[in-house]
Amino acid sequence: MLAVGADPIRLPLAGNAAESVLSVNDLSDYQRFRDVLDGKQRIVILGAGLIGCEFANDLRSAGIDVDVIDPAAQPLGRLLPPQAAGFLRATLEAAGVRFHFGTTAQSVASAAPAIAAALADGTTIETDLVLSAIGLRPRIDLARASGLTVNRGIVTDAFLQSSAKDVYALGDCAEVAGFNLPFVMPIMQAARALAKTLHGTPTPVVYPAMPVVVKTPTCPTVVCPPPPGVDGQWEESVAADGVRALFHDSAGTLRGFALVGAATKDKQALTKDVPPLLG
Repeated sequence: MLAVGADPIRLPLAGNAAESVLSVNDLSDYQRFRDVLDGKQRIVILGAGLIGCEFANDLRSAGIDVDVIDPAAQPLGRLLPPQAAGFLRATLEAAGVRFHFGTTAQSVASAAPAIAAALADGTTIETDLVLSAIGLRPRIDLARASGLTVNRGIVTDAFLQSSAKDVYALGDCAEVAGFNLPFVMPIMQAARALAKTLHGTPTPVVYPAMPVVVKTPTCPTVVCPPPPGVDGQWEESVAADGVRALFHDSAGTLRGFALVGAATKDKQALTKDVPPLLG
């Protein structure tokens, strides 16, 4: 069984401090980050996705100045529709997070005792630390070298079996029946099914609706992304205390939702109405 995880995606940054840019992908990474963070007052985060927003929330809550840089036009650009993302952005900005959208970091240079992060739009931000949180890339090198079929991840069927008999893949490295889902709930579903298969009862994985709880307590956020490639549209309802967004396919079936702020109270009720992703 291949359960080799994923590697952080790294930007090709110029500058003599590029090697000092940190990323967090395991416990040793996190310990190093905590050690380096001690005493720092300013941090630049590359990426306004799930991990970037969660780190921004936590660090700002600890009183650290936070600048977040992302080429997209909004936070959680791949997960949230515009008004839900706008509510999240406004709430985090009210807490002191500074976003820089529509641009990227170009270089990271030493400017003792600080670090100068130069952006493509001409802005330079002085900071004490740079954290990269721009996503993960499944580890497929071993599988490819072994002759297994790979795509974004190690390609498996619904039983988690790869293109080779009795070779399975699980977790962030796996692309299960076309889905590469680096979240806790899909991995738990896959692990339970695979355990039964390996004990002699072939069991395909079932992916029910699995909302992702974004760990941004300053602005509670839950998203159940619609399946990739499904034709449909978002309908957003905006209130003073939150945004409720529903994604219906062309047949009118609810296929996903996004809840921000007080609207997160609808999570359980909506989850029951979304059909399984797989199985």
